[in-house]
Amino acid sequence: MDYDIDKAAELALALMYLTLHDKSDFDGSCRAWKGIDFEVMNHLHEKGLILDPANKNKSVVVTPEGVKKAKDLFKTMLKNS
Repeated sequence: MDYDIDKAAELALALMYLTLHDKSDFDGSCRAWKGIDFEVMNHLHEKGLILDPANKNKSVVVTPEGVKKAKDLFKTMLKNS
């Protein structure tokens, strides 16, 4: 299937906002469940929005920049008016 990887990654990041947990007191990063297509997760990692998703954990670390972008995307794409 041909699709825009940037748009898919933004939508995935917005959805990760729903599952953010375990916020770090050190740098503001959070964890999010990673049941999203690996290609999209890898793309988010390449952009510095999450740490490397290639591990055995069921969640991934969302960087502070990723948390902010996830919140902004969530508000833009999914929040009720």
